[in-house]
Amino acid sequence: MAIVEVDISMSVDGFVTGPDLDTWPGFGRGGERLHAWLGHDAGRRLSEATFAASGAVVTSRRVYEDTNGWADQDGFYRMPVFVVTHRPHEAVRRGDTAFTFVTGGVAAAIEAAVAAAADRRVHVMGGASIIRQALRSGLVDQLRLHIVPLLLGAGTALFDGAGPELEHQDTVDTPEATHVTYRVGRIGPGPARAEPGDPA
Repeated sequence: MAIVEVDISMSVDGFVTGPDLDTWPGFGRGGERLHAWLGHDAGRRLSEATFAASGAVVTSRRVYEDTNGWADQDGFYRMPVFVVTHRPHEAVRRGDTAFTFVTGGVAAAIEAAVAAAADRRVHVMGGASIIRQALRSGLVDQLRLHIVPLLLGAGTALFDGAGPELEHQDTVDTPEATHVTYRVGRIGPGPARAEPGDPA
């Protein structure tokens, strides 16, 4: 059975984008620094190891569109990618990467990814809404945060209330970020909030 791992970069003050997304689309003002660790050897090796262990990816329609479906890459992921969306879309294939658009919600996308990944990991990436919904689904086994030494002050917050219990598993330090992995337990106390989802 596939391990489902949520994986996202975050500032020290808990934001996954900077502010002013309307004028700085994608990462927000200053938010590109959240992913600078990927451009260095240690971070690149960590990312490559994560994808080497993965058999499927779950992401949002917004991320897919903001990256133009990774159109400049010939099969960037080389595995099935399940895109959560409210708008139906035909499947897209680029090299060895197959994009399937899932209209049944985050849980449905994760379940499809688990079936596709077989005994490999399912890699759940942003946006923040997808991450929150995934954690609330009860289908996530691990949460990996790439915590960047950056204070954005505003932007898209990753967490917005009670979530699952977490148990520390591993920490890897690189010069550009601290990479912390938690085992995800049961949902913590407090009422579940409705999640509007990424515009899609």
